[in-house]
Amino acid sequence: MITRYALFEGSLTEGSTDAFRADVLAEMLPVWQQFPGALDIRVTFGDSRDDGAPEFPLILAIDWPDMQTVEAFLTHPIRMKGRAATEAVLARHFTGRIHHHVTTAHVFAAAI
Repeated sequence: MITRYALFEGSLTEGSTDAFRADVLAEMLPVWQQFPGALDIRVTFGDSRDDGAPEFPLILAIDWPDMQTVEAFLTHPIRMKGRAATEAVLARHFTGRIHHHVTTAHVFAAAI
């Protein structure tokens, strides 16, 4: 399984945390849910971090079955729709940068 992360590194406008989170779920998530071939979508909001660690108000993780599906998605028109929704929300709430990381995921059960 392939997981592609979008790391939103930066900060939110003072007092906009709740509005940002609501806007992500209302405006961005519905587009992400249309991404062809996506298996799972995890929207995670940063609540705390180690002293000195960079701030990530949002980390998006999307699971894909293979790299071929990821590559097809990257050229699909829905990606531009997702980018437009993202830019609209970020313009209201976020200062920083987004970077993407593609990983090969291995999932294991926790030992009890």
